[in-house]
Amino acid sequence: MVQSTSAARLLIAWHSRTGASQAMAQAAADGAGDALLLRADAVTGDALLGAAGYLFVCPENLATMSGLMKEMFDRTYYDVLGTIEGRPYATIIAAGSDGEGAQRQIDRIAAGWRLRRVAEPVIINFAAQTPEAIAAPKQVPDKVLKECKELGQALAEGLRLGII
Repeated sequence: MVQSTSAARLLIAWHSRTGASQAMAQAAADGAGDALLLRADAVTGDALLGAAGYLFVCPENLATMSGLMKEMFDRTYYDVLGTIEGRPYATIIAAGSDGEGAQRQIDRIAAGWRLRRVAEPVIINFAAQTPEAIAAPKQVPDKVLKECKELGQALAEGLRLGII
């Protein structure tokens, strides 16, 4: 395992089934500029170690984070445990109802890694309640994409300035 080089770079780890989380992660990356944007199954312990902060973006599935996002945490958890304490993180959740279950799961994992939340959770409720609405590709409103872009920009700038 390669040790961190203390780069002031934001890692945006995402998973999406219907396009919403992917679009929001991309908007955050656009705002951040030099962020490392990785789908959850491509995130490695080295990627986590090499980042100075994190933005986790995923859908709520059955009141929890998506399975692929959970698998990312399972796969990398012990690789970085004890080495990333104090690093900042934030979250964006694409919800079908309230998103709180997914949010709680990520916060519990982040607490185990001793990460610091530096922004309020962004939970976007798409109100998908039927099987057809849940599975349908999502169109993310421009207002939401702007909010995600601003969050990515704020996180990246905070890392560059050393204030988060």
